[in-house]
Amino acid sequence: MSIERQVIEIIAEQALLAPSDVTRDATLAELGVDSLGLVESIFAIEEAFDISVPFNANEPEASEFDISTVGSIVDAVEQLVKEQK
Repeated sequence: MSIERQVIEIIAEQALLAPSDVTRDATLAELGVDSLGLVESIFAIEEAFDISVPFNANEPEASEFDISTVGSIVDAVEQLVKEQK
């Protein structure tokens, strides 16, 4: 399974949506994912890919991890996975 597919499935689960309803240009807010859902998504992504996401839930805007859209999250996870190998 591709990284993009896995990330979308994780976010869809948090949003209580079908993965097919989650697009790369959607924001988490548009999908109905709140701050707790975001944190749970980050934990699930870290676990799924065995990576450490540079994200501070207390200061999301200060994080290096771009959470502006689903696509930006996918791109950031792909980069983290690449860097880990």
